[in-house]
Amino acid sequence: MVEIELDGKKVEIVEGSMVMHAAEKAGTYIPHFCYHKKLSIAANCRMCLVDIEKAPKPMPACATPVTQGMVVHTKSDKAIKAQKSVMEFLLINHPLDCPICDQGGECQLQDLAVGYGGSGSRYAEEKRVVAVKDVGPLISMQEMSRCIHCTRCVRFGQEVAGVMELGMSNRGEHSEIETFLGQTIDSELSGNMIDICPVGALTSKPFRYSARTWELSRRKSVSPHDSTGANLIVQVKNNQVLRVVPFENEAVNECWIADRDRFSYEALNAPDRLTSPMIKHGGKWMNVDWQTALEYVANGLKEIKANHGAGAIGALVSPHSTLEELHLAGQLVRGLGSQNIDYRLRNADFTPTNGVRYLGMPIASLSTLQRVLVVGSNLRKDHPLFAQRIRQAAKSGAAVHVLGSGSNDWAIALKQEIHAVAAEWLVQLQGVAAALADIAQVPSQYAVTPSAQAQAIAKSLASGERKAILLGNAAAHHGQASALLAVANVIGRLSGATVGYLTEAANTVGAQFVHATPGQGGLDAGQMLGGALKAVLLLNTEPAFDSAPGSVAVTTLAKAEMVVSLSPFKTNLDCADVLLPIAPFSETPGTFVNAEGRVQSFHAVVKPLAETRPAWKVLRVLGNMMKLDGFDYESAQEVLKAVFGAEAPDFLPVGRLSNDCDAPFTGAYEGADPCVARIYQLDSLVRRASSLQLTADARVVATEGVSA
Repeated sequence: MVEIELDGKKVEIVEGSMVMHAAEKAGTYIPHFCYHKKLSIAANCRMCLVDIEKAPKPMPACATPVTQGMVVHTKSDKAIKAQKSVMEFLLINHPLDCPICDQGGECQLQDLAVGYGGSGSRYAEEKRVVAVKDVGPLISMQEMSRCIHCTRCVRFGQEVAGVMELGMSNRGEHSEIETFLGQTIDSELSGNMIDICPVGALTSKPFRYSARTWELSRRKSVSPHDSTGANLIVQVKNNQVLRVVPFENEAVNECWIADRDRFSYEALNAPDRLTSPMIKHGGKWMNVDWQTALEYVANGLKEIKANHGAGAIGALVSPHSTLEELHLAGQLVRGLGSQNIDYRLRNADFTPTNGVRYLGMPIASLSTLQRVLVVGSNLRKDHPLFAQRIRQAAKSGAAVHVLGSGSNDWAIALKQEIHAVAAEWLVQLQGVAAALADIAQVPSQYAVTPSAQAQAIAKSLASGERKAILLGNAAAHHGQASALLAVANVIGRLSGATVGYLTEAANTVGAQFVHATPGQGGLDAGQMLGGALKAVLLLNTEPAFDSAPGSVAVTTLAKAEMVVSLSPFKTNLDCADVLLPIAPFSETPGTFVNAEGRVQSFHAVVKPLAETRPAWKVLRVLGNMMKLDGFDYESAQEVLKAVFGAEAPDFLPVGRLSNDCDAPFTGAYEGADPCVARIYQLDSLVRRASSLQLTADARVVATEGVSA
């Protein structure tokens, strides 16, 4: 540790730290633009000049290492004069168009100019003008004349997103931040560049000119998309969501969010929002009131139970639904005497599990791994924020290995890659286990000859300390999912690595916890999608896009006597008989459980649209109308309390979390490639976010004709 004096106070800081770090520890603010705690030091802007005793001139706090006994003054006349001089230079070419700038009200330059700017300018020449640039549907570079060349956006792309899409061309006053060769910004984390831009050079294209920052109410929420459980600030005006930005949580999403977390809010205002209950009559859809719709559903379920038995009723539910919704859906189905409920619409292997499958480690630990083997995942697109953490681990020397079927651009330095068709994944993984057995000099369970890559992966996993085997979405949906997990556990035992699932959706872990899976004798999702039911409840899911059979499932479900679609959107029109408008995550309280088992509750940020109702209320009323026990909840908090039997914990009980699987696999691989949704096809919200559907990732799906 090194001790310095900062504005008269003694501060102890780790040797090698910068003056800026010491100031942060002491709670002293030093004005800056280019410095960001998550990025490398560039010392471009010089706004953080401070007065250091015995130094011949002011020094940049962000790039000056501390030394024992150093004396620093951040508010001396010398420091303030230097900072004001820098501000004068920054404002020479700035357009000073604050009244029309989207960044007005939350602009660092604007804020600091109040304290360090002059009342007039000595510069009388024409200001420079930078040409307008179109870099895609998400980021606006219409006013790059405002850019102060802090290079935060450049460094973010290179260091965090792993793709250097922006760079600086030319020199001096001709310098410009731009993409090269007319390319667009296509990173799945690109929206974070908007947040870290300290001026109004990079702004949100979908939000552009929608509202002023002081007009917006800010409310906390949780992302309903992948299993990170990213913490959000949802910004609202006139009961309408207009912007979503990250809420910093170092243990979960740090200060970043993925683009689908940021821009999917557009779907909340989509033209196909379902605003009132609808019933199909004579092949035509009719708007009805809630009482009529719910009586139709309740009477229909009673009749089908009487005619065909409770086993003819089932629910296909989405793992993007809240814990409360999933719990009540299960309670409703089981209250009717059925065990047919399942969230695993994309799965091919429905082997019963002996615990809740989860990440197996804290999310923050991904950043410090030394060895990692990822099986069956396009990590960068499936889990952008997990990929970002593993990217940081790789930059620190971690060896990242991959077993999968594609040559995806991970934007991570990979050590070993095994590319194989899905049918060969099990054998390839067994090869790694066999090679580890050879290294450990123990008998191998598998009569396979390891490939050179498998041997290299085994050698890597046999060394190091912090190690993990991570199974992705494709591994979870694989026809041999349980066998892959069993082999992964063998590898984990031989190498000392943690074994876990990345898990697909916002509440995949929660869905398992509340038993949104078939009970004894119940039908799994594959059987229900195959036409085994007479009455089907579709909770927040679109089988055409969310299931392995896809459009085939729609045709099959249409043959049922009654299909009830609970969705925020006018969807499932080809198979449903009743449409019930339920609230998306922004209009209902609820709880998601992320990949590590973290329980995160949130409140509604706006009122439900028109006749929309929270799904937990709809399910509760249905239970009451059918006179089922245990549907007397008055709030979502009461439902959550019923789930846990007490107040909700911060994490799921450790005793319920387990990735153990020793089930031997017999038989050959059967089935097509695992069903995996592309990044902007994952759920009903991202599919309806117009700006996301204009991105390069969405265009790939359209070109390939992929629907799920």
